[in-house]
Amino acid sequence: MSMLSVIVPCYNEEENIAPFYEELVKHVSFLAERDMDLEVLYIDDGSRDHTVQEIRKLRETDERVHMVSFSRNFGKEAAMYAGLENAVGDYVVFMDADLQDPPSLLAEMFSYIDQGYDTVATRRVSRKGEPPIRSFFARRFYHLMKRISRTEIMDGARDYRLMTRQVVDAILSMKEYNRFTKGIFGWVGFETKWLEYENVERARGETKWSFWKLFVYSLDGIAAFSTVPLMLASVVGVLFCLIAFLMIIFIIVRKLIFGDPVSGWPSLVCIILMTSGVQFFCTGILGQYLAKTYMEVKNRPIYLVKEKLG
Repeated sequence: MSMLSVIVPCYNEEENIAPFYEELVKHVSFLAERDMDLEVLYIDDGSRDHTVQEIRKLRETDERVHMVSFSRNFGKEAAMYAGLENAVGDYVVFMDADLQDPPSLLAEMFSYIDQGYDTVATRRVSRKGEPPIRSFFARRFYHLMKRISRTEIMDGARDYRLMTRQVVDAILSMKEYNRFTKGIFGWVGFETKWLEYENVERARGETKWSFWKLFVYSLDGIAAFSTVPLMLASVVGVLFCLIAFLMIIFIIVRKLIFGDPVSGWPSLVCIILMTSGVQFFCTGILGQYLAKTYMEVKNRPIYLVKEKLG
């Protein structure tokens, strides 16, 4: 008998654990027709509320419920990787515990797998319910990534994705510490079907992704799947050297022809400050890549497990 593994990363989601499970069970009856079993793998990302206790309650009534609980909060990327490492199903799907990923789409997703697709990914066609400024910057980020990266990263893409075991094994082969899974999905390739749906707001609770966290996450994505910023730093450096060379020639010629003294300390201060700012900006770009390399070289584990159920 084949199996579907549903990976549910969760952090402080005690209000959504049981409702998500109930909604999922309602929409997986089609698995019996496929002679397919189910496992629901909750990945507790070091929650500080009663998330673990709620999962234990489900485990007491349904042995298909499993859990991996971290020793602390390692982030959603670590939780997703842990889910892939611990899932045993022939098919694996990521779903958020807040019910923003409708379980009702699962049957349709499997229909595309039957057509020969290796993975079925979802994307939102609207961002209803999100703050306008957050939606604006999110769209700008995806637009930027399309221009500076060779990896396909779809605008509005969700982590809600059904994959065959071959795709899962390909993702697990990428052991990098600094993970940007949306980019990894695109990098491994395989035949992908995109399924569009209207945005669904959270069932309960508040999002754990602040604007600042999303901004830092976007920088991680840029550093992980593009070297264009490094090239940009080099281009800016060459450009400023060229400007400085031309200005030197201009000042010498003006002195020889017109005899004007070299004066104007305010403009000189402005030029120094601007040049210093550009230098610090370019150094910061190099620092981002160096920091990522530093973390990779340390070879620390992506996550640490405190408790397992199932």
